[in-house]
Amino acid sequence: MSAAEVLRVMGDGKSLEDRAVPEGLGEKDLLELFRWLVILRTFDERAVALQRQGRIGTYPLYWGEEGTQAGALYACQEGDWVFPTYRQNSIGILRGVPVATILGWIRGYGGPAGFYNPRDYRVAPICVPIATHLPHAVGLAWAAKIRNDGTASLAWFGDGATSEGDFHEAMNFASVFKVATVFFCVNNQWAISTPVTRQMATSTIAERAAAYNMPGIRVDGFDPIACWKATRDALERGRAGEGPTLIEAYCYRLGAHGTADDPKLYRDDAETERWRPLEPVGRMFAFLSRLGVLDESTAEGYQQEAKRMVADGVKQLESIEQPGQDVLFDYVYSSGPPWTFQEGLAELESMSRQPEVEPPTPSPGPNTGDVEFPREP
Repeated sequence: MSAAEVLRVMGDGKSLEDRAVPEGLGEKDLLELFRWLVILRTFDERAVALQRQGRIGTYPLYWGEEGTQAGALYACQEGDWVFPTYRQNSIGILRGVPVATILGWIRGYGGPAGFYNPRDYRVAPICVPIATHLPHAVGLAWAAKIRNDGTASLAWFGDGATSEGDFHEAMNFASVFKVATVFFCVNNQWAISTPVTRQMATSTIAERAAAYNMPGIRVDGFDPIACWKATRDALERGRAGEGPTLIEAYCYRLGAHGTADDPKLYRDDAETERWRPLEPVGRMFAFLSRLGVLDESTAEGYQQEAKRMVADGVKQLESIEQPGQDVLFDYVYSSGPPWTFQEGLAELESMSRQPEVEPPTPSPGPNTGDVEFPREP
């Protein structure tokens, strides 16, 4: 298929027609894939609520983009490495990372309370800088090729990342050395407040693959089955020694960039509402229902399971003792922190031991009434 065509499997029951389920996905796979969607959706909704309550920090929500995460991950083998961005913050949960650890990371905890050992889960550190993890994904796949161990890498990134040099350098290196890396671009059409039309002159992101002599595939990002198929095919191609693939998952950012963002300031809500019916959770439920694979009772069971999982993670988070200042210096150097770090840590500890000094009582002014300071809006 050409870079302009969009791979789609699930219809919406109205305007979009269903297509046959790709070979390799049985009923159990379809149900498990839907279960993954529910877990991701439940975590995302609860995380937003926790942020509004002041219990975690600023949160980058991904409501509606669960198909790009669950579908792509389900195509991976257990030994493959995945490289998430902040938008795939909870993808590690599907590989066994504790919910409390992800919430601790969002809260800002360092050390084991907010981080995991990537080697235990084959999930690279959650990447906040734009596109800097792409060369890392390529490097891992290159090492795997040298070892001939069959390991592939999958890296997610947004449309805004394709404007960064790291994207182009990683694509070029991966193509030259024919490594098994899948570049999975979630094109939700917005880099915070910058629309994709202001980021590039090409009509699609997928067509950029031609410059690096690799396949460029465009899929419906709200269709987890299409995301699975495109990723599965790309991984098989990479493992066969045919090199990397660029996948553009074309969708729309239904929510805000993050909990500190107000998209009403720069885009029309009417456009968002046109995309909303295509979101993957409800759409896949309807699709599987039409196939006779899923019913409301089973779906409700998945939802209750996900709620319990996330609720238990919140309880564990609240029971964690807040890490001390010393975690700032952990895991920075393999041989131990240098003397400058030790000196800085000693200074921090000294400051924390000093008793707090009570501010002096101000002398009364001419106004003896209570003073009300202005509050933040």
